[in-house]
Amino acid sequence: MKKALVIIALSISVIACNKPAEVKEVKTAYVDTSLLMKEYTEAKDLESKYKTQAEEKGRQLQAEINRFKQDAASFQSQAQANGQEWAQKRGTELQKREQQLGYAQQQLAQQLQQESGAEMDSLVSGVKKFIKGYGKKNGYSYIYGTGDAATVLYAEDKYDITKEIIKQLNENYKAGEKLESKADDKAKDSTATKK
Repeated sequence: MKKALVIIALSISVIACNKPAEVKEVKTAYVDTSLLMKEYTEAKDLESKYKTQAEEKGRQLQAEINRFKQDAASFQSQAQANGQEWAQKRGTELQKREQQLGYAQQQLAQQLQQESGAEMDSLVSGVKKFIKGYGKKNGYSYIYGTGDAATVLYAEDKYDITKEIIKQLNENYKAGEKLESKADDKAKDSTATKK
């Protein structure tokens, strides 16, 4: 009986050893996210838009600041001529104006930061969706990100798909397509083909 069990065990192990193991290839790649954001046309356009807005709104505020500086300079020369009572009253007014200009500068910076931050968050979200759809469509198991917030410490250059992603994102942007809808369509297409 023991011999029969040993023979059965040996035959099972021989059969198991001869059967080739199924190995699924894991396809991976990475994207240099800092390069992507530098080269992606929509990101460049967004940066340019807010730089222009900051310059325009900053010019208006700078004109008010220049007027304040002129008033402050003339205040000093007039203070001696008009007396202490006038100087105190006028000095209080100038301090209030200076505070208001400081608040206006802070508000402008916060407003531009909030607006650009919201649009940039939307852009980044769209890029992530696009890359996810790209990965599904092209059979990637993983696509890593490198750059400023590096999640990959080393990878061979042959796994770098940054230029492909930038090229397709820029083509889609030039064509006027929204990232979310394009990525969703690609994900739906890849899901439909798998079924």
